[in-house]
Amino acid sequence: MPKRVDHAERRTEIAQGLVRAAGRQGLHAVGMRDVAAEAGVSLRLVQYYFESKEKLLLFGLRHLADRFGERVTAQVHAAGDNPGPRAVIEALLTAALPVDEESRLFHHLYTSYAVLSVTDEALAAQPFIKDPDTAEITLTGLLQQAADAGLLRAGTDTHAEAVGLLAMSAGLGTSVLVGQRDAESATAVLHYHLDRIFRPATT
Repeated sequence: MPKRVDHAERRTEIAQGLVRAAGRQGLHAVGMRDVAAEAGVSLRLVQYYFESKEKLLLFGLRHLADRFGERVTAQVHAAGDNPGPRAVIEALLTAALPVDEESRLFHHLYTSYAVLSVTDEALAAQPFIKDPDTAEITLTGLLQQAADAGLLRAGTDTHAEAVGLLAMSAGLGTSVLVGQRDAESATAVLHYHLDRIFRPATT
């Protein structure tokens, strides 16, 4: 009896091959043949599952984003059984810093994707580029939750602060990636700005 193929598993294996190959060569340079060699499958199989490089990139980056989501969830759980909004915000922002191989790959490839989409209409049309909107909505909601609980300083614009924190986190991540600063100093900057937004803890 022929072995039943797990198509989801095969697509994931190819996506992992894309991530590894693009991490070495750069997202702009990697081709479907490179991905096939990295994944240990034929070029025809990659083309069977992904009709174009754009679709392969989208799936591969979504795979990486899913792994990043798991990373955030793990950091939130590590903050305790019932973490407050600040702890969740800190987990969300610090998890994005490129401090190990997986997070460095995510930051590197996500940034490369955004740059490529500026001049590539096919990439720009993919929904992946809209994902930052989800992060913005989530962070705004967490800040509003904190505001409703009286945890934020008076007059805080939760949406503007969410936009600023995400932009800062992305910029700090790039500075860590290129060696301008280390993860500890980047985290200290994030804490400084959260201290500016949140009221001092009362004893």
